[in-house]
Amino acid sequence: MTDMICLPRLAALAACLSFAVSSQLPAQTGLVFDISFPASAHQGPITGRVLLFLSTDSTPEPRFQGGALGSNGSVFGADVSQLAPNAATRLGGATHGFPFAKLSDVPAGDYYAQAVMNVYTQVHRADGHTIWVHMDQWEGQQYNESAGNLVSGIVRVHVDPHSSKATHLSLDKVLPPAQVPADTKWIKHIKIQSALLTKFWGHPMYLGAVVLLPKGYDEHPDVSYPVDYEQDHFSLAPPYHFQEEAVEPADSNVVGHRAWVVNLRRVEGYRLYQDWTSDDFPRMLMVTFLHPTPYFDDSYAVNSANDGPYGDAIMTELIPYIESHFRIIRQPYARVLSGGSTGGWESAALQIYHPDFFGGAWIYYPDPIDFHQWALIDIYKDANAFTPPNAKWVLPERPMFRSTDGQVLITERQLSQLEAVLGSHGRSAEQQEAWEAVYGPVGDDGYPKPLWDKATGAIDHSVADYMRDHGFDLTAYMQKHWATIGPQLVGKMHFYAGDMDNFYLNMAVYKAQAFLDTVTTPRAGATFEFGRPMKGHGIRPTTTGVMLRAMAAQIAKNAPTANSSDAWHYR
Repeated sequence: MTDMICLPRLAALAACLSFAVSSQLPAQTGLVFDISFPASAHQGPITGRVLLFLSTDSTPEPRFQGGALGSNGSVFGADVSQLAPNAATRLGGATHGFPFAKLSDVPAGDYYAQAVMNVYTQVHRADGHTIWVHMDQWEGQQYNESAGNLVSGIVRVHVDPHSSKATHLSLDKVLPPAQVPADTKWIKHIKIQSALLTKFWGHPMYLGAVVLLPKGYDEHPDVSYPVDYEQDHFSLAPPYHFQEEAVEPADSNVVGHRAWVVNLRRVEGYRLYQDWTSDDFPRMLMVTFLHPTPYFDDSYAVNSANDGPYGDAIMTELIPYIESHFRIIRQPYARVLSGGSTGGWESAALQIYHPDFFGGAWIYYPDPIDFHQWALIDIYKDANAFTPPNAKWVLPERPMFRSTDGQVLITERQLSQLEAVLGSHGRSAEQQEAWEAVYGPVGDDGYPKPLWDKATGAIDHSVADYMRDHGFDLTAYMQKHWATIGPQLVGKMHFYAGDMDNFYLNMAVYKAQAFLDTVTTPRAGATFEFGRPMKGHGIRPTTTGVMLRAMAAQIAKNAPTANSSDAWHYR
């Protein structure tokens, strides 16, 4: 990205001058923004990513409207290097954006403008690379909420393509630390520093968990319990949105989709509370892992060349800490996994990589588990991510996101455009670049090597081959290692995906099923369910309570003695 001033050498000489010396800023025509921060907000120079948001509505704030798929606002971004207090970086017509390709493409009219500075930290990694990344502040790589990031006020602007008047935005607000909810009778929060990850990153790194205790945990001090290790995106909320307050279902046509989804989760959370506290419900713990990385809100629970040894840290630091601080049965049969989407991939991966440590996995609408179906892309054979193969006269765009009735909403090209705007060098904290950071190799510059060119879509097959050869294509991994891991996986994997998954993730599940249904040495005994027609992403076939009962039944079946589960089946 261009649109940068204040190179390190200039900063060292004169603190990048002062914002008042506007003659030093590059000339622009059309929409122009000069963005700076006062010393009261940040005393030293900043290296990071400045993001400009434009929206037609000031509520919610523009920083919450742009920068996301399906949002109503637009976002534009540029890197800054050692930008000093009171010096300005100029964003003009050539600045890249989403959904508008450039700032100069914004139609004439009135808008609300707001800027955010995503602050980077320089780290000296154990692999010898020195890079700049945004260190998570226990918010899950949310640049518009991350503690220490800077935010401007909201300014009303009029866009006139014939005017070159600059609008100044001052990043004078510092975002506060994330608020960890207080522990309750039911919910406990954990945060520990990881020695393994701290050594890799050369910077303090943390792991955590949110723990849901069973009814009667304190009243039965001699009982140890089975555990569901639930995988999910970073959230300080309880597992499966458990909550004690009753909530009535809302009409999505009245409250809007996003609010409806939040309401639905709360409704499901209250239903879980009703099951959890009923007399005949199996008593167990649920634990959600927290493991944000500098590239995403989640590490995918594996060792990674770019992210570091998160797999080892979870298995040798986090789980032992949890199981030593809570009364958990420390036996494979009593440890199960569950999760959807990112959590679905993680549940599958943890079960497959550690078949003798976990006793079963409930895997819902997982991220691609067969890279022949990276959504609709075969990353091994296709030449381009943006257009399908064998098209000669017409080059259709490859879809990435659809409605459940098949309407394409976002393409792969558009997602790549968004990621390129939110962060250079794979630092967008968005989905495709998160996968590149987890599965892919380190580039010569120390950042994740892209799977495809964000501007052209040309796929780098050396990156695809690396991902497969290092075991991240889970179907390929099972095919290669089935003779060893198969006997320990029999009957442990339970898959569910909607036939109209909004991100086309069901396609890779079909591939995995083709292998697991036909392998004979031994038979996998895996179950697959695709539910009723036209079911999309995020839909499970049962309530959480029904799923937990199925888990408890499998745990009891696999227990070493017939009465091993009696202790945790009290009323």
